[in-house]
Amino acid sequence: MKTHIKRVATALENKDKESLDAVLKKTTSYINRAASKGVIHKNNAARKVSRLSKKVHSFLQGKA
Repeated sequence: MKTHIKRVATALENKDKESLDAVLKKTTSYINRAASKGVIHKNNAARKVSRLSKKVHSFLQGKA
């Protein structure tokens, strides 16, 4: 899970808008899958997804 989150962070640092949506979608799916299997708590998963999507969307809108 950490690897997928780091991929989103790397895409943000490289300002790679083309792959950012795909990486975020894959990471969100992976985090939700971990929560459904009981690896992490569902609230923890929701918090991680929310923070990642907030960073990505603020970047895409040009605020970051």
